[in-house]
Amino acid sequence: MIQIMLWAALFLPWLTLFAMKKTMIKRYMPVTILAALLVTILDEIGYSLHWFEITVSIIPWGYITNISFVYGIFAVGTMWIFRFTFGKFWFYFLTNLLIDAILIFPLGRWFERINFYKPVYLEKWQLLLITTAMALILYVYQLWQESIFKTSREENRYAFNKDIEFTAFTKKKSKT
Repeated sequence: MIQIMLWAALFLPWLTLFAMKKTMIKRYMPVTILAALLVTILDEIGYSLHWFEITVSIIPWGYITNISFVYGIFAVGTMWIFRFTFGKFWFYFLTNLLIDAILIFPLGRWFERINFYKPVYLEKWQLLLITTAMALILYVYQLWQESIFKTSREENRYAFNKDIEFTAFTKKKSKT
């Protein structure tokens, strides 16, 4: 039963992206990839420092990083959170805090009960601090991404307008 839940947690969230505009997926994919990378690194650190133990996995090497969570629910959830909250920092921050608290406290207890994972040396409040810090890093990263794309769009618009003006100018000259 847990195996079915893990496979569903990996693949089903990606189906929700059919409801998101393609431009939004492109816009928030870089921050989603960074989020998955950061959680993978945190899982590696957590494994080395015995913060927790993952007791069930869908792949043989998945006892370090929870593949279903990181590359399924978490990745797609990150994209949806940014889709609805980016640009409104406090809304983003409180949404992340609430979702992380739900995942860590009530759902965390349930995951322990079904023997999915067990915490060892990391307290739940410490995990909440880590996830909150990570949410702040991701928001700053997305702000940086927005500034890059804004600059890129402005440069392309300028180049495009310059080409049009040049073409229009040369056509006028050739007519006279």
